[in-house]
Amino acid sequence: MTDKQRILIVDDDENIAELISLYLLKECYETRMVHDGESALTAFQEFKPDLILLDLMLPGIDGYQVCRTVRQTSSVPIIMLTAKGEVFDKVLGLELGADDYMVKPFDSKELVARVKALLRRAKPENEKERAAEDEERVSYPDLLVSLGNYEVLYKGERVEMAPKELELLYYLAKTPNRVFTREQLLDKIWGYDYPGDTRTVDVHIKRIREKVPDNENWAIATVWGVGYKFEVRG
Repeated sequence: MTDKQRILIVDDDENIAELISLYLLKECYETRMVHDGESALTAFQEFKPDLILLDLMLPGIDGYQVCRTVRQTSSVPIIMLTAKGEVFDKVLGLELGADDYMVKPFDSKELVARVKALLRRAKPENEKERAAEDEERVSYPDLLVSLGNYEVLYKGERVEMAPKELELLYYLAKTPNRVFTREQLLDKIWGYDYPGDTRTVDVHIKRIREKVPDNENWAIATVWGVGYKFEVRG
């Protein structure tokens, strides 16, 4: 019998938090609810969640700062929840390290689907799947990307990356010099009918470049008006 995966729900609206918890309990997840940013950071340390559902507008420490603080030590998947739908809020949340973004009110089935998708990618469901994915790795001078154990090594040092960042880097690097449109990358990496826009890809590429600078032998290149490619030089 495997342990239940733990989900931390952070929302200042207790009714919404309770409703989300009910959806997830039906799917056999273990949940904990907190209603402010300070409690969220404490629960993150004590509860050790496998995924965080994080509201942006919180009393005290807001969701942006909670996300920023968590990302200093962990790559746990984070889905931001907010009543705000402006592009600015989405981009800022993603830049701070969120893996996904949902605007209230949202459909319960869609929320559960996104939770399952992120958890599935962050932690393979069984040992057979893990063994298969362990073979999925690419290497270049100064760079190793392993999808099997979700690890990136740059110049021999481990680089902390959120799951979506790692998957995007791996997908580009495993097919060098091939150009992918933003739409293709959204479809492949997010793995469902993602309602967001292509800025999501741009933000994740920006974060990858900050963590893994271009090398003289390779680079993540922008193909203007089209998308991106992992360019191998020489």
